[in-house]
Amino acid sequence: MFPIPFPAAPIVRSARRPVRLWAVALALCASTLGLSAHAQQTLSLDAALRLAEERSRQLVAQDAAAGAARAMAVAAGQLPDPVLKAGISNLPVNGSDRFSLTRDFMTMRSIGVMQEFTRSDKRQARAARFDREAEVAEAGRSVALANLRRDTAIAWLDRYYQERMRDLLQTQRTELTLQIEGADAAYRGGRGTQADVFTARSALAQLDDRILAQERQIATAQTRLARWVGPGTPPPSSVLPELGSVRLDARNLEAQIGEHPQIALMARQEAVARAEADVAQSNKRSDWSVELMYSQRGAAYSNMVSLNLSIPLQLDQKNRQDRELAAKLAAVEQLQAQREEATRESAAEAVSWLQQWQSNRKRLGLYDSSLIPLAAERTQAVLAAYRGGAGTLSAALETRRMEIDTRLERLRLEMETAALWAQLEFLIPANHPMLNTVPSAATSETKETQK
Repeated sequence: MFPIPFPAAPIVRSARRPVRLWAVALALCASTLGLSAHAQQTLSLDAALRLAEERSRQLVAQDAAAGAARAMAVAAGQLPDPVLKAGISNLPVNGSDRFSLTRDFMTMRSIGVMQEFTRSDKRQARAARFDREAEVAEAGRSVALANLRRDTAIAWLDRYYQERMRDLLQTQRTELTLQIEGADAAYRGGRGTQADVFTARSALAQLDDRILAQERQIATAQTRLARWVGPGTPPPSSVLPELGSVRLDARNLEAQIGEHPQIALMARQEAVARAEADVAQSNKRSDWSVELMYSQRGAAYSNMVSLNLSIPLQLDQKNRQDRELAAKLAAVEQLQAQREEATRESAAEAVSWLQQWQSNRKRLGLYDSSLIPLAAERTQAVLAAYRGGAGTLSAALETRRMEIDTRLERLRLEMETAALWAQLEFLIPANHPMLNTVPSAATSETKETQK
């Protein structure tokens, strides 16, 4: 807010004059505050990205999945819980000693504990498998974040350009209103026809219809943006990000595309499959179990202690453990082949986007240097001919409509180019070292001048 100096009240006889001066000063101050508040009620792209990230529940879900896998990795690295065992052995069920726990010398009341001793390499393999699962969840978070940032940017840019198109149509409507007034004046002065008036009003009605359709497009774009940043957010600011360069380098694309979040996720899934193969490999060696039991007999007999050792016998390892290991190794090969194929597909798609983005930028330069200036000059020439009596109003209106279409087509092309920029910009995380190079496609942003 800028301070407004209040002049000293003049010495006059009327008591109302100072009051009016103070009222005017207060009104100016309120107007300044209102303009400042209005200027702040816009949403930049960076702010939209932050809001979308803060509101995302998918990121929270992936963080929870990673935390769960880390916890399971700790649990998988521990020995199994010991087993408490209790029972009665050799209890008589008939005769004079039936159901007696003490009269028969063979009857024993036993209590013991059994512990399975899983080998450390097997426990480490199981823990590593869950560590890889945690890395999969973290990679899934990167995929979700990349998709969120890309979709938010596209929605923000769509909302921005739809409003730009509406503003262009409203500007043309103002000029068309002036032409209608001129046609009315010419008709009343006997220099024009009533058909010219109806033609101009019909053109205005058609333009109003296009404005209403554009308002619907703005509402739809706002709904898409609210999906990411939340309802009730202000419209996009008038400051665009730097759309004239991308971080991808076409000469090093094969290496960069390996860090694509989706490719990185597939690499983590492949690592999980390898960890499962390591677990299957470790299962080819059996774990031992040790059991210690104390047995109590009648008072006339000695108590006993038993020590048991259990070892699973892998008698058919060829058809059991070896088959399981072969299946896990085949799964690794499958995921590796899918990742390599996806890498090639992603690289080709990125090259296609990059080529289309570069082509669109050249087309935008052509619009700015030739198409729009020529359309504007043609409109001025036809209007001058009409005002000089050498042309018709219908030709002037048609020429203006063609100029509007040219400007709208330029905006649509710029919106498409901005969407391609968002696809390329958020394809690979910005903090990855592979992107710390000078992008070969970097160019200065073409500035558009709306007429």
